[in-house]
Amino acid sequence: MKPIRKLAARGALYALILSFASFAVFPFYWMVIASFKTDHDLFNPAANPFLLNEPPTLDHLRLLFFDTHFVTYLVNTFLVGVAVVAITLVTAVPAAYSLARWAKGWGETLGIGIFITYLVPPTILFIPLSRFVSDMGLQESLWSLILVYPTFTIPFCTWLLMGFFKTIPRDIEEQAMVDGLSRLGAMVRVVLPLSVSGLLTIVVFAFTLSMHEFIYALTFISMSVKKTVSIGVPTELVRGDVFRWGPLMAGALIASIPVSVVYTFFLDRFIAGFTMGAVK
Repeated sequence: MKPIRKLAARGALYALILSFASFAVFPFYWMVIASFKTDHDLFNPAANPFLLNEPPTLDHLRLLFFDTHFVTYLVNTFLVGVAVVAITLVTAVPAAYSLARWAKGWGETLGIGIFITYLVPPTILFIPLSRFVSDMGLQESLWSLILVYPTFTIPFCTWLLMGFFKTIPRDIEEQAMVDGLSRLGAMVRVVLPLSVSGLLTIVVFAFTLSMHEFIYALTFISMSVKKTVSIGVPTELVRGDVFRWGPLMAGALIASIPVSVVYTFFLDRFIAGFTMGAVK
């Protein structure tokens, strides 16, 4: 009876995992199918929506790449994401290290206060921030996004790194300082290499948020050639009640591939970056 129970338990586990995996993969499968379906196949109510009922077509990809500024959207998104990641790292790392090492009791309270600012919804902040962007003369410029996005990436990343730095024993830094390193040298040459998982986590987090953000990008930029993927694809491919589903799905698929690859290859480090700060 035990082998039968073990096989049944394993079968139930595999079935559960398969159901979750199918649920996670289905959006990508649908985007791939919709990207190569003909318009007639897409809008035919009698056709199976989950299969290619007619020969595949490249018309949607052709429209996306040659009739829109999709490549420009990708380049703009990459530039904004890299700049936001750099600003977030330069600001969040020393702030988190200082609060974790020197601030003691009130540092934890200040860290929580910093994190709470991340929870303020963009629907409340985009009006005063749009006034700030206008006064700075940065409307219709990618610099408006580069300066605004760190306002919600830095608080969360600072709070996340605080917990991560606390898991690194102080003795390691003290030993490095005894060997002749300064406080800054100990942080750069000892602490940061041990914090690769946390640093990678905030890099992926900051880049993903800047890539998917919609409200600020829609508010600050209206010129087509200055848009990012998050607003360029929906605003250029949706006209009134006309939805170009094929190009929309193709654009969403292509934009999601880099992030999916990063999450797949660095999943272990990404999970460690979120969980290590919770365990001492």
